Amino acid sequence: MFTRLQLGIAGILAAALLVMGVVHARTPALVGDAQGTLLDTDAIRLSALEASRLLEETDLVYEELAESAIVSEARLDDIRSGIGDLIALAEAEKNRAAEQQAALEQIIKQSEEQKRKTGDVLDEVLSNILGEPIGQTFGKRATIKVFTLKEAGYRGYMAKVKLHDPSAVRLVLAGDKVGSKGETTSQAAKRTGAKLAVNGGGFATSKGLLYPMGITVVDGDIKTFDIPGDDWSFIGFDAKGRLVGGNIKTKEELKKLGVRHGASFVPTLLKDGKKQKIPSKWANRREPRTMIGHFSNGDLLFIVIDGRQKDYSLGVTLEEAQNKLLEFKVRDAYNLDGGGSSTFYYNGKVLNRPSDGRERLLASNIVVLP
Repeated sequence: MFTRLQLGIAGILAAALLVMGVVHARTPALVGDAQGTLLDTDAIRLSALEASRLLEETDLVYEELAESAIVSEARLDDIRSGIGDLIALAEAEKNRAAEQQAALEQIIKQSEEQKRKTGDVLDEVLSNILGEPIGQTFGKRATIKVFTLKEAGYRGYMAKVKLHDPSAVRLVLAGDKVGSKGETTSQAAKRTGAKLAVNGGGFATSKGLLYPMGITVVDGDIKTFDIPGDDWSFIGFDAKGRLVGGNIKTKEELKKLGVRHGASFVPTLLKDGKKQKIPSKWANRREPRTMIGHFSNGDLLFIVIDGRQKDYSLGVTLEEAQNKLLEFKVRDAYNLDGGGSSTFYYNGKVLNRPSDGRERLLASNIVVLP
């Protein structure tokens, strides 16, 4: 398609050629007719008028183009101005984002520093109460500090664990399946290469096989979901290695918590630093105990207290355990399977004295990898 400008120019050229053609055509006659034969002035006049008309149209085209150019220039100015505003806005947003990132990094730094200080304070609190740790492991995935518990009427062991990798803590099923002949805590620890291990959730026996009771989760897979009673609590760890749990009723609750590992027993001891009601059938009973909790900075606490041994350790009531946990500044805590199941394994051996006189075969154990 031709533009109006191209058509106008073509018209001018056509008119010019027309005039030149007429003049050229008439020239021989003018030269040959010395008597003054007249040029066809009408044809010349018509050609001139046509050329004039085409010139006027060309002028109109030029005027329209000039006006269009002015409008386009104005639009370009608007676009340039808009782009300038956008660039300025983007630069302002970039600066604001940089300021927010710097503020966030400062908050994270302060949070990490606070966690470190909290950890130092907790270590100091535990050392003041329990003395220096009897064993320490500084692994890539976890730092473990082990203390002895010696109170009037009972003895036991406690481990404070700081996770560097959430995968360091996990629940393992005997034989890696539901329904097995069971395995001891030390067997589970040695099989998985764990540095620290304690017994896990409750279990039942059927036809010579051990089955975990309540809710059991391994690697995010719900292995069992059978709630024996309203008093039962789920005790687990999420994808970040944080202790989670409570009175779970649905699988949706587990998914919402992001549970990766966990088992079940009775009851919840502390929630948000406050004592929870002990069910009447569990109240004021002095028994061997296995408990797990965490501090405000997320560090984990594993406690095993021996019992049923008159000249050594009688065990503790859950009410006594609550008081001791609060003394240790524990935020949330749960009771795991106890009695003859209570076992504390560290650095290649069982430290406590299980009430059965030997380790019990169990359906599940909690291990901490170094």
